[in-house]
Amino acid sequence: MNIKTIFFFLFLLGILQFQTIFYAQEIQGQATDDLGNVSDAFQENFFEALKQKSIENYELALKALRKAESAAKDNEENKAVVYFEMGKNLAKLKRYEEAETNFYKVLEWNNNKIEVLEALYDIYFDLKNYDAAIPLVIKLIEFDSDYKEDLANLYNRNHQYDEALKILDELDKEWGESSYRNVLRSQIYRTTGNTSKEINNLESKIESNPKSEKEYLKLIYLYSEEGNSEKAFKTAKDLLKQKPNSQLVHMALYKFYLEEGNHQEAIKSMVIVFNSQEIGNESKNRVLKDFLNFTQKNPAYKPDIENIATSFLNQEDSPAFMLLGDYYLSEKNKEVALSYYLKGIEKDSQNFGLLKNALLLQIDIKKYKDASELSINGLDIFPAQPLLYLINGVANNYLKQTEQAIESLETGLDYLFDDSKMEYDFYQQLIISYTQKGAVKKATMYQQRAADLNITN
Repeated sequence: MNIKTIFFFLFLLGILQFQTIFYAQEIQGQATDDLGNVSDAFQENFFEALKQKSIENYELALKALRKAESAAKDNEENKAVVYFEMGKNLAKLKRYEEAETNFYKVLEWNNNKIEVLEALYDIYFDLKNYDAAIPLVIKLIEFDSDYKEDLANLYNRNHQYDEALKILDELDKEWGESSYRNVLRSQIYRTTGNTSKEINNLESKIESNPKSEKEYLKLIYLYSEEGNSEKAFKTAKDLLKQKPNSQLVHMALYKFYLEEGNHQEAIKSMVIVFNSQEIGNESKNRVLKDFLNFTQKNPAYKPDIENIATSFLNQEDSPAFMLLGDYYLSEKNKEVALSYYLKGIEKDSQNFGLLKNALLLQIDIKKYKDASELSINGLDIFPAQPLLYLINGVANNYLKQTEQAIESLETGLDYLFDDSKMEYDFYQQLIISYTQKGAVKKATMYQQRAADLNITN
């Protein structure tokens, strides 16, 4: 079988891998056109093994490889290829020790086979055997310098933090900074509790590049984590001097302004945050929550904060409506609270929290028709939520729509699991329904079931 036929056969199987094309070699400058001195038995079993591996029949692949090993006889090169394939199949079966043995048999034949070194590295990494992985990666770096990042990661995982930091510094000098290495370096500093070294590192970077916003922001965070608000505030002001149009810095500034009692500047920062395209909704919501809490102790600012919040907050963000609804509910302004919950549902009908709050509030303020309609709409989206059936039953009981109430309540009971308090509430509503209907026997039955739960309402 010539080499082109072999390539085509492998391609059809979908397993053409550079590791297995060991036949395409050059002998005395001339490319070989066939397999050379390879027996039919070796060839047949070897390709059978590749086929079985491609369909994840690793045990059958190993069986075929053992036959190929026997057929290889004294051909060390062919045996090495068989051992490599055996190792890969054994690794797939998580028989790592046997896989390791086979890979080392290949290295005995050629100790610089990069694909074998990589396969061993994968095994050691999976086993978290970093002591064994590190020397392998050091050797792999000779072939590919990208493995230096792997080495830094391994040193970190192996608690060799100084070595990891040394490699990271070398890589920054050679390749420039990267977000991955910065995160890894910060992780090491936090793990070792050496925040002062990280602070020194950031200060050096800022000194060499005073326009680097991200380094300022990291430094602000670190100072804040240390409880050094004074230095964090100063760093935020320094960033604003260097970059007057920075929006992200106001995520820190508003807090510092609030702490020092500079409420007007804090509100200005809040407006910048709410208008920013760089700052995500989750962060904006944290700012909103802080300012809503602020108004509890500073009621004079309520009108300003409320106007700003409703005017500038991203109106597509349902958690913001939840925050505003909760805020107005805490202010005993139930109608306004309900309006925000309902606006949130319009934006995000999948938000069960908003739906639940709106329904409970509708029942509380006696908007029973609205609650009946909203709960029915909610059941289209959440058909297995017993609370929606209960609320629908409550609303229809008040509306004297007894049959609808009974249907909803009895259906809801089928979805109720391990919630005796809600079960009690269902029974209480069914007592009302059947009493209204004049079905005394049924009402008495549910009354007994409620009593059996032994729950005081």
